[in-house]
Amino acid sequence: MGALDGRVAIITGAGRGIGREHALFFAREGASVVVNDLGGANDGSGADAGPAHDVVNEITALGGTAVANTANIATWDGAQSVVAQAVDSFGHLDALVNNAGILRDAFIASTEESQWDSVIAVHLKGHFAMLHHAAVHWKERAKAGATVNAAVVNTASASGTIMPNAGQANYGAAKAGIAAMTLVAAQELERYGVRANAIAPIARTRLTLATPGFETLFASPTDPQAFDAFHPAHVSPLVAYLATENCQINGKVFAVQGGVIQELQGWQSKHTAETDKPWTLAEIDHQLSTWT
Repeated sequence: MGALDGRVAIITGAGRGIGREHALFFAREGASVVVNDLGGANDGSGADAGPAHDVVNEITALGGTAVANTANIATWDGAQSVVAQAVDSFGHLDALVNNAGILRDAFIASTEESQWDSVIAVHLKGHFAMLHHAAVHWKERAKAGATVNAAVVNTASASGTIMPNAGQANYGAAKAGIAAMTLVAAQELERYGVRANAIAPIARTRLTLATPGFETLFASPTDPQAFDAFHPAHVSPLVAYLATENCQINGKVFAVQGGVIQELQGWQSKHTAETDKPWTLAEIDHQLSTWT
């Protein structure tokens, strides 16, 4: 028996990279999978139904169950159609893995409006649109008296949590927003039987290899017998675990890379200045200038 037997999962951006590994892992563990992928380029341009269907073919060849979906999750209707397909195909939804993403890197002074809007749309709006429509489904089931045991796994990034990268203001802001949104979702959806967590993966993908300097950092090991710490397959077991029926974890953000899993925490107080009278600029300077 697989750890996800009987579970129905949507995985966005599942045609390549980390998402593909998620889809294959979930299917091997017994889940029925909706493989969503628009099939666009790194920057989100274009569309190709091939990647989603290729992954479905891989899954079915291994004896698993999957259907392809090529909707654009950055649109409200597109996201709704993915959830609807899961319910129409398999009767319900148990797990949502938001993974789809693009890159349109640029330094702040050079960023065009379209570069900002497209990255925020795919990452932040896309995560929320999928989350919204899945939440509607789970709320309706819970209100109808059904027992819901569902999970959301969102995809943040080191770029938006622990390792900001120059040239990625749009991407980092979207990923930081996803981490924050996950914590809100964990509070809101728990009443319906839904847990929400996020991962910040570090792995070799089309997007990381397209980032200047990362092609060397994320290169495959020269020794074929060596552990490939950046292979995207190493991310999927944590995601699958968070989606299992028996997992109780809720409202967490995890960094995951190779053989390392770390729980992350957000903004915390580092220094504190206090006064019992109105602030003056001189007093603020005196207090803050001592902080390191």
